[in-house]
Amino acid sequence: MASDMEKTAEKASLAPSATNTSEQYGSSRPIVPETVRGLSPRHVQLMAIAGSIGTGLWAGVGSVLVKSGPLSLILGYLFWGLFFICPVNLCVGEMLAYLPLKGSIFELAARYADPALGFAIGWTFFFASVMLVCVEYSAVAVIISYWDATTNPAAYVAAAMVVCILLNIVAVKYYGESEFLMSITKVLLLFGLILITIITMSGGNPKHDAYGFRNWGSDPSTYMREYYTTGSTGRFLGWWEVVLYAGFTIGGPEMIALSAGEIQNPRRTIPRVAKMIFARIVTFYVVGVLCVGIICSSSDKGLIKAISEGAAGAAASPWVVGIQNVGITGLPHLINALIMLSGLSCGNAMVYGSSRTLYGLARDGKAPKFLTKCTQQGVPIYAIAVVSVITCVTFLVASNEAIDVFWWFIDLTTTGLIATYTMFALTYIFWYRARTTQGLDESTLPYRVPGGWYPAICAVFCGCLALTFVGYDCFVPFSTRGFVTSYFGLAFAVVMFAGWKVWHRTKFVHPAEADLISGKKEVDEDCRRWEEGGIEENYRKYLATLPFWERCWERLW
Repeated sequence: MASDMEKTAEKASLAPSATNTSEQYGSSRPIVPETVRGLSPRHVQLMAIAGSIGTGLWAGVGSVLVKSGPLSLILGYLFWGLFFICPVNLCVGEMLAYLPLKGSIFELAARYADPALGFAIGWTFFFASVMLVCVEYSAVAVIISYWDATTNPAAYVAAAMVVCILLNIVAVKYYGESEFLMSITKVLLLFGLILITIITMSGGNPKHDAYGFRNWGSDPSTYMREYYTTGSTGRFLGWWEVVLYAGFTIGGPEMIALSAGEIQNPRRTIPRVAKMIFARIVTFYVVGVLCVGIICSSSDKGLIKAISEGAAGAAASPWVVGIQNVGITGLPHLINALIMLSGLSCGNAMVYGSSRTLYGLARDGKAPKFLTKCTQQGVPIYAIAVVSVITCVTFLVASNEAIDVFWWFIDLTTTGLIATYTMFALTYIFWYRARTTQGLDESTLPYRVPGGWYPAICAVFCGCLALTFVGYDCFVPFSTRGFVTSYFGLAFAVVMFAGWKVWHRTKFVHPAEADLISGKKEVDEDCRRWEEGGIEENYRKYLATLPFWERCWERLW
């Protein structure tokens, strides 16, 4: 349901792609299609909310519940969300609200910190996002195996690839609509499961059993289970296992970073999306994992058996196990279908993210130039093709257990994402130093992070800690596979940074010399249609023209 404002903005956003912004500002470069500002505020809000809600929150969380216990699950997600993800989102929001470039955040890292850091961020996130696409493709294969265990999972991987590729090669506004609808479905699924938990724990189930918090167990020691070793150290490591898993499941800042050049009214939309992160973490993740521990016991024999046997799809989901335990039938098939849609949605979002990363790297001269090729609708077609070819590695499910491949890709993705987000926060520290040193008027910033650079320092510390101990349990006994999948992303980031720095002999940018200006004039001109006369003033005038119900809808975003 696109509003008149969105439709007008979409038409206006297509104009630069016909004339090219470079020609518009006096350049003599040939007319070349580019990405366009076709994503409305509601698209970006839901992409950021649901882009990271993949199959990990529905099925994979059961394994972590069994290892760590219900209290560790809540505390781990709360810690990672508040001390790492929240600061990173706010830092990205400040930088990109000021300068929402098409080149994305790695171009800013090259300006403010070191060209080698920009190169490392771009390629590390590209690696992580491609691995995440593989996670979701393999997850779809695992989920469909719940209904059909005889067909080779590779067939379902191929089907998922076709769907995500087709959704990404249409114009960006249609991609936004498809992702919006799938994201709404995921949010409704999560709210539905939370509601089912509240109703059933209060006695609203076929057995009329008001079980409350019984599944937490009568022994407080089960609230935080021992993992890897015994005693308090084992309980701490159980909590740490949740923190690392949260590093995989909670995301969001990459969607702001990568879509900044395609967002309508970016200086209003980006701060709003960034500031929503606290409510998002509490509502979707903390309340979600609280309900997981309520509806299903961490010592449930059915759940433990399903996990140990590598059961497919919803069979290993604590939500489904808990629902079946209270006598509710029929829902597992519906939940499995919605989990499958969730995987497709997250895969769809990450094909978008990885292709835009590659496009941005090519624009910045850090990837082959042919990857900047876009269709007339502003879709980086060659970048999408490269991503699609690389994700064919998911066909490993044809010769291995699909659930094993799923966990391999999760390990690879986790380290890559944590490394990327840590470098986002590090970039903010350099940006903060540069704007402070150069005396940039803070009133010109559409948004400022509360607390200055201290939240970024906190995020960098947490990120480095996680990267150091991400594979703590693969040393004794030593696991080659565990070591490689746990630390490959970190090694990749270090090699990308060191390789570019040594080859090009780059230096860290002095704060007084950091480029805070280039591209701002063009962005100001591009955003003038939303900002001339005041961003909020224009928005209020627009709302005043709408009927009451439509005004309420617009205020949500």
